[in-house]
Amino acid sequence: MIDESMQLHGAMTLILRRASGEVETVHKDNIIDNVGFDFIADAIGKAASRPAVMGFIALGTGTTAAAATQSALVTEIDRNAATYAHTAGTKTFTFSADFLAGDSTGALTEAGVFNAATGGIMLDRVVFPVVNKGADDSLTAVFTFTMS
Repeated sequence: MIDESMQLHGAMTLILRRASGEVETVHKDNIIDNVGFDFIADAIGKAASRPAVMGFIALGTGTTAAAATQSALVTEIDRNAATYAHTAGTKTFTFSADFLAGDSTGALTEAGVFNAATGGIMLDRVVFPVVNKGADDSLTAVFTFTMS
């Protein structure tokens, strides 16, 4: 019997670089939300009115548990353009974005990948233990998706 099922697993890594030189890393699995699965189906199969590509990472301070029915962060504070990367022949792809000093300062607890600079479709959401990003700190957010 051939197993033709497909799975998509998402995980987020935050790398916080403090002005002092200290580095803090947080890694957490995320969930693909319902509108994210709709996005994937439409991106693959729709001939017209296809959705814009994913290309932004948003950070926020919401602490509500991630749920498949969510379509936005609970308390978004900033969103930056993300870089997409995929190596042909592999089953992983990533989105990464940098949040430099003075950008996204605060007690961060949630993040997601979106297809627009504001609003748009949220592919996934993750809630994580607080990461306190000071005004002089920089942060890199990397979302890795693995297909199987």
